Amino acid sequence: MTTVLSGFDLAHRLQPKLPDAVVDATPDWAEVKPNRLLEVCTFLRDDPELDFRFLSSLTGVDLLDHFEVVYHLLSISRNQAATLKVPCEDHDNPEAPSVVSVWRGAHLQEREAFDLLGIRFQGHPDLRRIFLWEGFAGHPLRKDWLNFPGGEMAGLERYPGEPGGKLEGRG
Repeated sequence: MTTVLSGFDLAHRLQPKLPDAVVDATPDWAEVKPNRLLEVCTFLRDDPELDFRFLSSLTGVDLLDHFEVVYHLLSISRNQAATLKVPCEDHDNPEAPSVVSVWRGAHLQEREAFDLLGIRFQGHPDLRRIFLWEGFAGHPLRKDWLNFPGGEMAGLERYPGEPGGKLEGRG
């Protein structure tokens, strides 16, 4: 069974090496300052006692007044897991540092969070939509998306390549 490090454990291990990087900790997660995220992630990956070499998931959360990015980390060699968070203070233009330089697996996961929530990842090598097309209005996993200017439903009236809003060949 995988051992889950609490946010308190994570904060305790980070404090001596990266003082003031942790903003908050709970039994479930540790929250770090955005400007310290890359240092924290690099330390968590490279410290032999932690060895978090695998980013199992990265996702964004819309908390109405701000966003946060949540990182679920795994150490396969140590059979342990941990959860890290970073806040994006500006709800209208959420940003977080990209962790692609730490975990290559973040590449597509950051693109997904950008596409569906609109979180921009500073330093991402190719930040563009991954599911929706360029020109799609808004980000559909935002809690305010249905109230997007222009109507009850955001987005285009029809998919690109659909004359008259119908799929070609389907009447």
